[in-house]
Order: sequence, then structure tokens, then C-alpha cells
Amino acid sequence: MGNWMTNDMMRGAKAVIAAVMAAGLIGLSVPAMAQEVPPEQLALARKYIDLTDRASVYEVSVVETGIETMKQIVTQNPEILPQTDAAITKIIQEYSGRKGELLDQFARVYAMRFSMEELQAIVSFYESPTGQKLAQANTELNTDLQRVMQVFNNNLKREFFAKVRAELRAGGIEL
Repeated sequence: MGNWMTNDMMRGAKAVIAAVMAAGLIGLSVPAMAQEVPPEQLALARKYIDLTDRASVYEVSVVETGIETMKQIVTQNPEILPQTDAAITKIIQEYSGRKGELLDQFARVYAMRFSMEELQAIVSFYESPTGQKLAQANTELNTDLQRVMQVFNNNLKREFFAKVRAELRAGGIEL
């Protein structure tokens, strides 16, 4: 670590890292999914998921996995392309009816984090025209926000480095 951290700061940082890691390990030993959630709370959370599922996360994941599998098999065995394509198509069809399983798991996560009252407020919002518009726009908004963040990070890295370099130069150190 650089000189900008004192020994006390380094010990404190190590303690925080250890605590975070321990908390993570404890969290892994008692999965959040094992906790019981009232069925009506789970149903309300699932309603929210259904109102906002616009990105087709499940379908995209299954198709991307099919493409990765195709590349892996056909790269080494190009002669079985037709058979591999048929097998992948069959397996994708098998998975098509299982989307609800993933969405139920998403709902459980929300049900554990929000009370019935909060979930009702969330669902009411997403049932409104503004909520529906937000749900419809979220995928595009997230893509746009990722682009903005990428530009910010690129600029920040250059500017930050230049400022540190200038500060060093002011102290008589040339890089």
C-alpha cells in the first residue's frame, strides 16, 4: 500500500475487509432463499416482477447459453453442426416453459426485502401509466446509463491521473 495510508488506516481497512468476508461467508451458510415469506407477500412481489419483466432476462440467458454451447461443441466437432443445432433447439424448447421458476426466485428476493405495504406501493406505481412507461423504458435507460458511466470512468481515470501527476510535478517529481 502507498504512503497515503497510515498503519492504523491499513489495519482498519484489513479489519473491514475481514468483517465483510466473514459476513459474506455467514450469509452463504444461511441462504436468504431458505427464509419463509408469507404467500401473499410473495404473490405481491411476483406481481411486481411480472409488471416490470421487459428485458426478457430468462429468454436471453437461455439463448446465449445455447449459442455458447454451440460454439464450444462445433468448434471441436464441425461435422456435427446439424445434430448439435437440433439438440440445442430441443433443449431451448424444454427451458421455455421454466421461466416462472426464475421469476419466482426473483419475487422471493423482493418479498424478503420489502414489506407488504412497500410492495403494494411499488405494484401500485408500476400499474400506473407512469410506472408502465418506466418499466418499458428501463432496458434502454440502463443501456444509456451504462454508456454515460463508461464515459465518466474513462474521463475520470485520465483526469485523476493527470492531477496526481501535476501534484507530483509540483512536489518536484517528474514521471
